[in-house]
Amino acid sequence: HLEGVLDEATAAEGLHRLGYSAPGTEYVYLHLSLPGRELSDISILSGYIHLQKLELAYNKIHDLSCVSHMPYLLELNASHNELTTYFGFKPPKFLKEVDFSYNRIPKMQDLSAYHSLTKLFLDFNEIEEIRGLEKCHSLSHLSLSHNRLLAISGLENLPIKILNLSFNGIERTAGLEKLRALQELDLSCNHICCLQGLEGHGLLHGVNLEHNQISELLELQWMKDLPLLRVLNLLKNPLQEHTDYWLWAVFTLPQVTDLDLQKVSVEEKVAAVNKYDPPPEVVAAEDHRTHMKYQMMQPQRVLD
Repeated sequence: HLEGVLDEATAAEGLHRLGYSAPGTEYVYLHLSLPGRELSDISILSGYIHLQKLELAYNKIHDLSCVSHMPYLLELNASHNELTTYFGFKPPKFLKEVDFSYNRIPKMQDLSAYHSLTKLFLDFNEIEEIRGLEKCHSLSHLSLSHNRLLAISGLENLPIKILNLSFNGIERTAGLEKLRALQELDLSCNHICCLQGLEGHGLLHGVNLEHNQISELLELQWMKDLPLLRVLNLLKNPLQEHTDYWLWAVFTLPQVTDLDLQKVSVEEKVAAVNKYDPPPEVVAAEDHRTHMKYQMMQPQRVLD
């Protein structure tokens, strides 16, 4: 037994979930889980052709070529390893979920062969540009938190519903325009100052923009026509320093129910409308109050 080299006995410890093989001709183990085993060489897994789920997190793996021999694999977790490339294997036809978080991957490669991919996690790597996803027509969840991205690109017309690009160096939200299925967006901890690109997302209901550089209240106008927007986080942005920030945000985005991790009350919504677009009766009442105030301030004289 060599240190870091996976052997049959250790592999056997991680096998579970008996079931029928994909062709339905054999009774086999479908899942293999070997987290935190200090593994660096897993070439023996080339013989485990029936696996549908493979979990190899918290090891020292830098080569996943054995996956080329697993045509029925559906889920792969290779997070917390020492990978410098990803998808370095022949694509399993129905691979759906892949986690390559916490590795040393410097760039994304062409994933045209991975038509069934629905979830891709690449958090905590060294990626500088989003690319290679153009043919991933099933991708609904993409996470690239804690990388080195400077812009949003390469996501045109993908069916992504959940997108996490937090903790990068992104300066603009441009590049999101054609993500028509987007429902949840996390852009916290970037350098964003302009929100153009958020408009037109009819299904978007949650946006996290905490810790950015948004300074102008008018930037909120880009989100005013998002009918389903309910949760918005703008904490730690310069625009919060404006005296009228809260009421202006509530007025501009009346559909939002949770703003900056606080519930928006009905009273606040009424106060916002009364301040920025008051109905005629409120205008009349305010005029009357002002008129009475000034009338009381006039010098009084008792009539003869």
